[in-house]
Amino acid sequence: MRIDRVTLTLAKLPYVHFFETSFGREVDRTFIIVKVEADGILGYGEVVADKNPLYSYETTTTAWHILEEFLVPLVLKENITDPLTFSRRAGRFKGHPMAKAGLELALWDVRAKAEGLPLHAIYGGTQKKIPAGVSIGIQDTVPALLERTGHFLEEGYRRIKIKIKPGWDVSVCAAVREKYPDILFQADANGAYSLKDTVLLKDLDAFDLLMLEQPFPPHDLWDHSRLQKEIRTPLCLDESILSAESARKAYEMESCRIINIKVGRVGGIVEARKIHDFCRDKDIPVWCGGMLESGIGRAHNLHLASLPRFTFPNDLSASRRYYKQDLIEPPIEVDSQGMIDLPRSAGIGVVPQEDRIARSTLKEKTYTRKNI
Repeated sequence: MRIDRVTLTLAKLPYVHFFETSFGREVDRTFIIVKVEADGILGYGEVVADKNPLYSYETTTTAWHILEEFLVPLVLKENITDPLTFSRRAGRFKGHPMAKAGLELALWDVRAKAEGLPLHAIYGGTQKKIPAGVSIGIQDTVPALLERTGHFLEEGYRRIKIKIKPGWDVSVCAAVREKYPDILFQADANGAYSLKDTVLLKDLDAFDLLMLEQPFPPHDLWDHSRLQKEIRTPLCLDESILSAESARKAYEMESCRIINIKVGRVGGIVEARKIHDFCRDKDIPVWCGGMLESGIGRAHNLHLASLPRFTFPNDLSASRRYYKQDLIEPPIEVDSQGMIDLPRSAGIGVVPQEDRIARSTLKEKTYTRKNI
């Protein structure tokens, strides 16, 4: 195959409801769509970096720069169509996993469509229905949080995750557990606490949480290890796990008992599968985290979550959970049992709608060998 062109699109979609974490409140999402055309086949990927460097140092601006100056020229000049080769060759550029992942995902889509297979068949996925959980941001009031929790439970979601931060934590978890005593329930701090908060975090043991996700900042593997020895609730690491190597270190330091795998955070499917396989071999449960993706990124996540070690409900909600009109058809739906059918068509298995992408576009640029 020969790559004819790569197109980067900076897009923006409004949320149906604000989303707030310990980083702050957002009412919309800006992200990059990567489209690779090779021999008439279109492959789509999504860069999950945000406009602000809060979850990660990467932003849409830095990702666009890295793609335009380094990654897109790499694949065009060397005609790299194989995502495994791309992952290896792109590794010489330090950091920027979200930029790398967006292009790698598009290459996987091209490969799968060329072979006439859905992505999960290439990845070695075994699950045909993916269990869905939902992430609920910080609300204005506890009653508002309880109302939204009830709404999503009625829609069938199998697990409720709430965002917490100092001042919105123990009493909030208590209220949710009292109202819904039997649900799968977890809390996510996005690194908002430190070791001095150990006593407070130990109080969360009272609420039978499925897990406590990323209580400390990403670099604090050692402090996570100290906390896990003090707390009964299983710790799950998100931002701390950047590669299979960091997963190994977290395991050996006993920094967590569960790992959240996000394709963008770790630099693509190649590295995500390495983490999955390591966790499979060490009997560590994993689940697929979300970055409020459009349907393009969400479909890619579904195929990853079909791998056998993904044993918890994933942050893979329905299209309408975040956006009034997603960028794909058919939309991703959650059934009454809290399951999402895995797309079965070739590639990502859904069809990006170019007219909707155009309406959401802030800027766009197409690259060929002549203009890189």
